[in-house]
This record gives sequence, structure tokens and C-alpha cells, in this order.
Amino acid sequence: MKTIQGPAIFLAQYMGDDPPFDDIDTAAKWAAGLGFKGLQIPTWDSRAIDLDQAAKSKSYCEDWQAKLAAHGMVASELSTHLQGQLVAVHPAADEMFDGFAPEQVRGNPAARTEWAVDQVKKSIKASANLGLNATVTFPGALAWPYFYPWPPRPAGLIEEAFAELAKRWQPMLDLAEECGVDVCYEVHPGEDIHDGATWERFLDQVKGHPRANILYDPSHFVLQCLDYLQFIDLYHDRIKMFHVKDAEFRPDGRVGVYGGYLPWSERAGRFRSLGDGQIDWNGIFTKLAHYDFPGWAVLEWECAYKDNLVGAAEGAKFIQDHIIKVATGSFDDFADSERDTGANRRMLGIDS
Repeated sequence: MKTIQGPAIFLAQYMGDDPPFDDIDTAAKWAAGLGFKGLQIPTWDSRAIDLDQAAKSKSYCEDWQAKLAAHGMVASELSTHLQGQLVAVHPAADEMFDGFAPEQVRGNPAARTEWAVDQVKKSIKASANLGLNATVTFPGALAWPYFYPWPPRPAGLIEEAFAELAKRWQPMLDLAEECGVDVCYEVHPGEDIHDGATWERFLDQVKGHPRANILYDPSHFVLQCLDYLQFIDLYHDRIKMFHVKDAEFRPDGRVGVYGGYLPWSERAGRFRSLGDGQIDWNGIFTKLAHYDFPGWAVLEWECAYKDNLVGAAEGAKFIQDHIIKVATGSFDDFADSERDTGANRRMLGIDS
């Protein structure tokens, strides 16, 4: 078994214009001071990394890594959540998602998609230059508006959506294979890949591509009333990344899974800081250790109540306390005896 790496923290909810989050050097120092060992990097934020440079220059990557190493930190993974989302956008969401793209491609879905694909490819190349073996992204969504439809969906609609989604991602997965980097899709409501069934549908469309893998975040499964522990049993061979984010689901006679268009703090399902929700973290860390999960335990802070700085400080210790330092032997090794086939057969009554 393997000991999970960590704790690490996703900087997407922290990078900003104010110190220490306006520069990767000071952000790394802040994270190290809390006890984090790794940083998951939002590649759309130039304060965190210059993705263009990282994709083409190993010397840039070495200098960038040296900034982290000065504080005892490393990059756990690169993220293209925002860019990956733009690989596939339903027209109903065009205007809302335009804000994720640079100004020159806004209002032009075809140009925006081309830009997004280029960004994901750069993240794959940059990951290889940094010596990272995985990158995380969103797959995008063409079918999401039809997930609970009225009137009923026409025959073939979902099949067509997933065929197109796979067609767009196939070249990026092939590049990932060339670079030795896994593409990990965060299984997430709002994406066409949002549960096990949709993951299987996508994986079938890309013909089981070895570089198509999963970022596991149980908080999204709590909000769907999905068995997040069995999900690990079913898909552990494809789980290569892990977001540690808590959640709770408290439905009543007024609000359930769909949230009633309410703000996060008033929904039945909401994200919480670590330890404040309902997730069985001992069960999750045990299963991931059992299945030799090879990656990092990465805090993603999203809480309707607690301040993000408090969530980070508490989260580092929470993750550290839950990482299982796996055993190198069995607890009953002291009572072991050498194999004796003859004695074994006699004890079983096989030999008279």
C-alpha cells in the first residue's frame, strides 16, 4: 500500500490582488506556514503561473519550481477547470461562460473553444515540463440542460452530446499519452460527467483511453445522494486525483437536491469546511490507502459559512491527521511461521 501525499491546497479560491496571494512566492510561503506541502495551481491566474512559458520552457519551469522549493513546497498538479469548461458549452450558457475567456474570443463560441483546447494542451505540456504526471480539468457540458427534462429528451440527444464531447477531447488525450500525463476530470454537477454512469458513458466514447481519469471529490456526491465510498470501489483504477472538501445534505419539506435557486447557505446541500460536514473521511482515506491511491490529498475550500483563511488553517491539520501512514507489514507477523506443505496438508486432513 501507498501513503497518500499531502496535505496540499488548491489556490483557486485564494489567489488575488492582495498579499500574500498576489504572487506565487508569497502564496507558497503562506501555505508552508500552515503545514501544507503541495500546491494545486490554477493555470488561468498569471499570478500563480505563466502557462505559456511553462508549456514551452523547461528553464522557466525550473525557476518557478525553485520559488516553491525555497519554502519546502512543490506543485501537486496544474488545473484548467475554467478553460476545460469552455471546451464544450451549451448555447444557453454562452454569455455566462464568456467571462472565463480572454476578451478577444468572447462572443465567438468557435474561437473560444479553440482557445480553451489550446490552453488544456499547454497545461499538459507544462505538466510534463514540471515532471507532473497528472493535470485536472472540467470536461464541459453540452447535455446538462437536459439532465431532468420536460418535455422528454428526444431519442439520441444524449448519445450525440457524448459523441461530440469525446470527439473534442480525443486529441488532447492523445497528446497526454505522448507526454505521459493523465487528464483527470472532476466529476461534478453542471458537467456532462457528473456521476458514475456519465463517466462510464464518456469513457466508452473515448474507447477506454488510458489517459482519461478522475479527480475524486466526495462533496459533489453528497449533494447528489450518491454513495461516495462505493464510487471508490467501482472506479479506483481511474481515480488519480483527490479534492478534500466537506459537504452536508439536510433536506426538509421545502428544499431538496435541486436547491430551490437559494444561496448556498440556505440550500439543503452545501459545501462546508473540513470537519463541519457529514462526510466519512476515515472511510475515504482508508479506501484510498487500500487501493494504493498514488496522488495528493488536496484541500479545496468552499464553505457557505467559514472564512477561507480559517478553513485553510484548520484544513491542513485535518488532512494531515487523516492521512494513513500505511503499514509495511501485517500486525500478526510476529506469530507467522514458515511454510510447511506437509504439515498444512495434515492439518487439513488431506493426507491420512
